[in-house]
Amino acid sequence: MATTETKETIPLWLAVAITVVVSLPFGLYLDKYNLPLWVAFIVWAEYFALGAKPEALRLMLPSYALAAVLTGITMVAVAVLAPSLPKNAALALCLFIGVGAMVYIMRYSKTLQAGSLPYFNGISMLLGVYFTGAYPTTAFTTDPNLLPLVATLWTILGGVLGAALGWFNVTITFPRPVSRSSSPQASTPVKV
Repeated sequence: MATTETKETIPLWLAVAITVVVSLPFGLYLDKYNLPLWVAFIVWAEYFALGAKPEALRLMLPSYALAAVLTGITMVAVAVLAPSLPKNAALALCLFIGVGAMVYIMRYSKTLQAGSLPYFNGISMLLGVYFTGAYPTTAFTTDPNLLPLVATLWTILGGVLGAALGWFNVTITFPRPVSRSSSPQASTPVKV
């Protein structure tokens, strides 16, 4: 009985190195519009964690983007409430309610359950991008109530780049099918 496996034309180690170099312009040469490559690399790893197949994108992208959007909305609430509450109270209150609600709604969505890794990464990546200021803070707005939305956009763009890098990384290995026999006699050399 023969089984079909795939073999890489370009080894994975080389494909990863090529993909890293291909990603550099997005983080180095776009001036204030640079994307945070650490976000892209984390989402790239998600692609591999979820099977390294294009079908993973249907799970990753909606889960990740929804989490980033909901966390961004939560951070808008923080910005709106912060002036009227004691230091960091708005942050603690809004994140407690926002993240609690985000985890609670997972029970109603098979996509979010299966995509829990990108969903939780969407939360953490938005917070990381927002708190490190890894987004263009003056290119679109200087309104502190709207800056979380710019961070949300940058988090999602970084995630889309990461998903594309994951797909690209696997694609450039040029996998090809090879047939292997599972019969022990087929792999034993014949003596003449």
